[in-house]
Amino acid sequence: MSVAGPTLGGVDLAPLPAPEGLPVGLAELEQRTFDAVLFDMDGTLIDSTPSVARSWLRWAREEGVDPARLAGLHGIPATSIIELLLGDRSPQARAAAADRITKIELDDVEGIVVMPGAVAALAALAERGARSAIATSSTRDLALARIAAAGLVPPDLLVTADDVERGKPDPAPYLLAARGLGAEPARCLVVEDAPAGLVAGVAAGCATLALATTHTVAALTEVDPDAVVRSLADVRMVLVPDGVRVVAAVEER
Repeated sequence: MSVAGPTLGGVDLAPLPAPEGLPVGLAELEQRTFDAVLFDMDGTLIDSTPSVARSWLRWAREEGVDPARLAGLHGIPATSIIELLLGDRSPQARAAAADRITKIELDDVEGIVVMPGAVAALAALAERGARSAIATSSTRDLALARIAAAGLVPPDLLVTADDVERGKPDPAPYLLAARGLGAEPARCLVVEDAPAGLVAGVAAGCATLALATTHTVAALTEVDPDAVVRSLADVRMVLVPDGVRVVAAVEER
């Protein structure tokens, strides 16, 4: 999923270099208070990298697509990827290709685990009923399958590719999540690992916290998030009388 190294289906197959110079911008973000926190899923709350890599490799072989063409497409809905790669094929062929990758991914959820800090972040928000949601580029069935495989307890609101006409980097998923929680986008914090998702969060008018879990810090800072940390383990979600704040978890590193 990073800009460097071999990729497959947008998934980096080589380890990312150890991130340096982090956190970026967290001191400024700590001063803000939010009404709601909107999380991406893959690479943010759960690690589905092995499943994604296996699934897209199989799909690419079946469709006769060079896997190298999938580089940099992490965080974008599968239907959008197929439109980009198979745009010269008939609508029926593209629909069949979309159905196929959905089935492949649903059948392969082995090895999906929770990302560092995800359980604590969601638990902290749920403890006092703070508003939170997941907005993912996965379909609903796939999102639920991956959440179950990871054993994650998700927020009540789940926005998926099935709920919007245009997925990330379009702001629609995060705008819908904010609306579903009754929160103004300007008072929401988007937590993302992918540049496409960060672009969506910024376009929605939300504050953005980038996690350097699947992309290099350089790739993340190119889209100008408000802050960058290694993972959710580097921050704590703190509930205050007027909302939620995100603060450094220095003692827990």
